[in-house]
Amino acid sequence: MSENSDKDVMVVGLGYVGLPSAAVIADNGFNVIGYDINKLAVNKINKGEVHIAEEGLESLVKKVVNLNKLRATTNPEQADIFLITVPTPITRKKKADISYVESSVSAIAPVLKHGDLIILESTSPVGTTERVCNLIQSLRPDIKCPSKTNQSSDIFVAYSPERILPGQTIKELISNSRVVGGISEICTQKALSFYSTYVKGEIFATNSATAEMCKLAENSFRDVNLAFANELSMICHEADINVNDVIKFSNYHPRVNILTPGSGVGGHCIPIDPWFLVESFGEKAALISKARETNLHKTDWSLKQIKEIISKLVSRDPKTKVCILGLTYKSNSDDMRESPALEIAKGLMPIFSGNLFVSDFNLIKHPNGIHEEEFVSNKETLQEMDYYISLVDHDVYKEFRDSDKCILSI
Repeated sequence: MSENSDKDVMVVGLGYVGLPSAAVIADNGFNVIGYDINKLAVNKINKGEVHIAEEGLESLVKKVVNLNKLRATTNPEQADIFLITVPTPITRKKKADISYVESSVSAIAPVLKHGDLIILESTSPVGTTERVCNLIQSLRPDIKCPSKTNQSSDIFVAYSPERILPGQTIKELISNSRVVGGISEICTQKALSFYSTYVKGEIFATNSATAEMCKLAENSFRDVNLAFANELSMICHEADINVNDVIKFSNYHPRVNILTPGSGVGGHCIPIDPWFLVESFGEKAALISKARETNLHKTDWSLKQIKEIISKLVSRDPKTKVCILGLTYKSNSDDMRESPALEIAKGLMPIFSGNLFVSDFNLIKHPNGIHEEEFVSNKETLQEMDYYISLVDHDVYKEFRDSDKCILSI
């Protein structure tokens, strides 16, 4: 019997991070309870099914559910370890929305007991883990919460951000290194001990504020570098130079590694997290703020370029049919979060009704904002199109991207 079998872990939030985490932890011997307010997701998981697409996830969930190591519920229950993996989006004013974190803490607070470990994994502004502590303390005055100066507490609270790439989540949850930071030193050690049971990568111990900053720094670094690539692509377009050639030849320099430009930056982390630093540190985050604006501008710029191309085609032949290939934020994924391709498609569809169509074979149905009759879901219909514009490099569209009908690939 596994040494972890006497430990109950509750994973709060069963989305793109929570469900894979729950499955991996259960596969390492823990008794895992997945908590989510989404009843449909909970019901599917309890049948050994999944509500998100991720390589290897469905078979792993089926395995651990059949072994009675994972079950899902819509009601918080007692456990020994609580892992909070809920979203932390931004508001329209580019401010961090940690209401999901606060709601999660409020939900589990009544079932907390002495000795419990609470780990926040949701990407959060610096200081959020301390706010979690303060919230627990206000909701449960009978429980002594940890602090920076007091090593003695009834529960333990820490922060450890995930570092995963969608499509490789299962593998990277195990193999990637982790940064773990507790409110107190003993909190850090408790969290480190937990992660060491299934993480094969190196685990670095620090405090909660440093761990929070690491996550924001990592994604802001990516955003800044993507902004350079996207800005370079617009400069090369103005100069009538092939940006792909420039990047390819420049990257032969031993200390240069320019990333691949796109129609913007999407996903659940990179387009969101830099704003947390801008909100908290204002003008001190000027470069980070400018990079964010550049990547947002690249989406508007791409939309304008595509609009001009389609306008010329339709003016020559009003019956022209153009299809956009790919709507997700990254290749070979069904993840639509903050997708520049989807934003571009939604902006163009009303302008070219009857001429413009969209396709994404990784999606089960057409997304909100796209009409069913505009959504091409099969190869036969796709072959009837006159032209293709590739916004996302899904493998299933390779033959169409390589054809003479593909007039633009971003």
